Amino acid sequence: MNVDTIADFLAEQRDEAPEELQGLIIQFEDFWERKLWHQLTDLLIEFFANPKSEPQRLPFFKVFILKFADKINQLKLVDLGLKAATQCRDDRERLTFLTDLAKKVDNENSQDAFVYATVAAARVELLLRDAAASRRDLDKAEKILDSFDSVETKVHAAFYQVNADYYKANADFASYYRNALLYLACIDLSTISPNERKSRAYDLGMAALVSDSIYNFGELLLHPILDALTGELSWLRDLLLAFNRGDLGAYETLSNHISSNRLLQDHEDEIREKIYLAALTESVFRRPPHERAMTFSTISADTKVRPNQIEHLVMRALSLGLVRGTIDQVDEVVNFTWVQPRILDMSQIASMSQRLGEWGENVNKLGNWIEATGQDIWAP
Repeated sequence: MNVDTIADFLAEQRDEAPEELQGLIIQFEDFWERKLWHQLTDLLIEFFANPKSEPQRLPFFKVFILKFADKINQLKLVDLGLKAATQCRDDRERLTFLTDLAKKVDNENSQDAFVYATVAAARVELLLRDAAASRRDLDKAEKILDSFDSVETKVHAAFYQVNADYYKANADFASYYRNALLYLACIDLSTISPNERKSRAYDLGMAALVSDSIYNFGELLLHPILDALTGELSWLRDLLLAFNRGDLGAYETLSNHISSNRLLQDHEDEIREKIYLAALTESVFRRPPHERAMTFSTISADTKVRPNQIEHLVMRALSLGLVRGTIDQVDEVVNFTWVQPRILDMSQIASMSQRLGEWGENVNKLGNWIEATGQDIWAP
């Protein structure tokens, strides 16, 4: 296509555009003729960011942008392509468009752009219920990402977002939990809508509760995404906090929400085991190190678990790495030597402060005793 034809295309698009966008299109022709690719790219990004440009995005990309696509930043090219793709007729057409875009930027020096476009295609494949194709594209993208020393945050964010969506669709709660948190670590929460924040907080909370490998919710409890769990969803935040402090009373109070939620109800036995384990670790944590030899009956009283199930509970906690220690089956005593660190609430911090105070007093008493009993040894 020659310059005159591009000029005709831009003139036609200018006439069709809203008045507020016509000035930008006039500048497009100026920058195109002067080969100011960087300035033209930034102006196109501004144009595409305006919601009123939606009907013109695909024509601009196919007719205009592709003519100088190899001369501009490839990651920005994909950004423009993703916005243009929103105007495709359906997901099938969108997938074809994004697959072609990924092939176009699949060059040695633009692998970040290739990953960005490939992940976008994987998202559409998920929408089309082609999980196998989506997984292949995500695995391909992950392999390339792992080879980078550094890459723009938005590329990582896109990967973790779609990877999380894949695991959510496949009910892999632990993998969803990890990828969703990594996605949130890559973005500014203010850039997503309140409804999306609430939805993501809910999905993360549910995944934490029903996962068979997540027993420490600290990273989630520290994340501001939980602030979205208000109103009718505040019970989920309260339940997560109850698990964190091993609060059996709060769990029983909130248990009606478990029985009324299909997903939680399907995992009710596993969730109950989690609260018992949380109660056990909290019971160990509250005790000073020299008082962590606990009888089965003491553990039973603290966890509300029947005495004949205590050994199984402790062995489960040991196998998960929540605690360390040894079990004396004859005397029915467990000697705990370590408990997994957790996020502390104010009451737990107060308990730790008290123990530190007691430790300081004991050290002081020991010092006084050594001074008194060894006086004859170091007296001048």
